[in-house]
Amino acid sequence: MNLKSLFLTITVMLLALTSFTSAQYVNQAVGDAGSVDWSSQIIRSTGIGAPNPNLPQAAQRASAIEAAKRVALRNLIETIQGMSINSETTVRNAMMENDVINTRVQGVVRGFTVIDTKYMSTGDIEVTVEMPITGALSDAILPQQMGGTPIATTLGAAPAYGQLWPIDKPVPDGYKLIAPINPGQAPATQTSAGGVFTGLVIDAKGLGIRPAMAPKVVDESGQEIYGSKYVSRDWAVQIGMVGYDKDVTRAKSNDRVTNNPLVVKGIKASGANKADIVVSNNDAAMIRNAAATQNFLDKCKVMFIVD
Repeated sequence: MNLKSLFLTITVMLLALTSFTSAQYVNQAVGDAGSVDWSSQIIRSTGIGAPNPNLPQAAQRASAIEAAKRVALRNLIETIQGMSINSETTVRNAMMENDVINTRVQGVVRGFTVIDTKYMSTGDIEVTVEMPITGALSDAILPQQMGGTPIATTLGAAPAYGQLWPIDKPVPDGYKLIAPINPGQAPATQTSAGGVFTGLVIDAKGLGIRPAMAPKVVDESGQEIYGSKYVSRDWAVQIGMVGYDKDVTRAKSNDRVTNNPLVVKGIKASGANKADIVVSNNDAAMIRNAAATQNFLDKCKVMFIVD
């Protein structure tokens, strides 16, 4: 094989590997403006700028780069606005309805990073930029009031009489339900190996789930099991409320939930934006009982497996 053929073979292999790797990630295209890589929690956009013919030749390339950055910034904002916060609200809605959020997002987005610059034969410049969903952007968008609600088990002892507390009845302030122990059955937090659950993985493949910044998990009656009212805002800002993947096996080894996550199957999508997952009442009971004595939900150690 000559050098030219070898180079061509290596190039084809690298392109195939790149295509295969990117196909494993949960990517959301937002019009022609850009895309959101929900697996890596990165937002990307591209802008093309033309040189200003009225400037000296030596300054035209720099002017094209700046023009491309301005277009990329505009597209980055458009991409962010197309993201869902939850099953009812998009970032665009939140920015239109709340001047504080709008101002903060417009400021944060300017901290983008240029990751690629291409020089075209026409003199135009193509710039690709990116920024993380987590950190400053999440801090600007997520609700200011998050967490603080205790995890209630499916069946708990009534605070005064030791009776089983109905799941659909609000628990009075200042009281905490106690998880029942069923005779002959190990606690839900206990695994066959004697360990405890380190996170939650919900297999939602085939349900049409759409990624969001603050999705919920609910049981068959619509009772919330996981959502913004249960998580620490600091953790939600730092790592995001949910991690997304396309493969259960790979997700189980993800640092977010490793090394022994509870894995359950979703039964349908919920909400206008189809961002929330409904799980069976039996699985909901397992999640509640596990979370009642551990803090993996509070620390956003949750992953959704989607198409």
